[in-house]
Amino acid sequence: MPDIDRKEVAILRILDESHEPMGAGRIAKELRDHGIELEERAVRYHLEALDDMGLTEPMGRPGRRITELGRLELRDARVADKVDMVLARLEAFAYQTDVSPKNGRGKVVLNISFVPRDSLSAVLDAMRPILNSGYATSRRVGIFDSGERIGSHAVPLDMAGVGTVCSVTLNGILLKAGIPVQSLFGGLLAIEEGTPKRFTEVVHYGWTSLDPVEVFIKSGATSVSSAVLRSSGVVGASFREFPGVARDHALRELEGIRPWGIGGVIAVGSPSSPLLEVDIAPGRCGLVIAAGLNPVAAVEEAGVPTISHALTDVFDYEKLVDVNEVSA
Repeated sequence: MPDIDRKEVAILRILDESHEPMGAGRIAKELRDHGIELEERAVRYHLEALDDMGLTEPMGRPGRRITELGRLELRDARVADKVDMVLARLEAFAYQTDVSPKNGRGKVVLNISFVPRDSLSAVLDAMRPILNSGYATSRRVGIFDSGERIGSHAVPLDMAGVGTVCSVTLNGILLKAGIPVQSLFGGLLAIEEGTPKRFTEVVHYGWTSLDPVEVFIKSGATSVSSAVLRSSGVVGASFREFPGVARDHALRELEGIRPWGIGGVIAVGSPSSPLLEVDIAPGRCGLVIAAGLNPVAAVEEAGVPTISHALTDVFDYEKLVDVNEVSA
């Protein structure tokens, strides 16, 4: 296999996620969204190198696309590089979040899920109870038609895109308030009689090249609908830490954004104290947040196939619509 560097791995990943050729300018923008600063001219240089290795091919004016050899190289890319990209994307999108607790305006982080267009009504029916519960980040969704683009992803033919607010939005809200948040792991949280009990499965963000909750959803390990409708089940959740001295400040910020329909906080711990059987570092507070993809888990549980991409883009919150006002 050719020897490629981390920037070229990132470029290949962006092209692989796109359903159409991309030019250097668009690739440079996507790289910035992933926390990688590379000028358009430098992107062109790397693209030429990838062309020479047969990993990409020029398609004329529209730009380049990844080749089958490029996809093979991407699958064999160093796991450490993939892990770095997951963490970099998470931090980059948190930084770009600027939705305001004062007026509910600004950008949030969006996940995108592709579903069969003729199943959209059933998809929304499955999602509504979850979006109206405490196990989602927001009730608001975005509906996208075939061909529309969200970040580097275009909605495929005969499919619809459903955007849900990602829980990383809460990282961004706290960050803008001067509270640094460290994302530790994503996993499955057992709910018993309406009470969160313990994590049954966890995957640390520093150990994975994929979004952990995406993996659990596709493996059929969730029972989100049961957790909402029958008060017992297994939901996707993530575990964060922040400085214990900022606990009261963090609670005010999280409470301040709730009137605008942004929530999903399951539990907040006390400084230096375990939370849901997870030990906390001295001087830190634990924070458990519902996964933004929980509504999509309910869709999979209902038997409708989905293709999801977490951390897709930042999106104007005002352009999203309350799911209770959406019809297929």
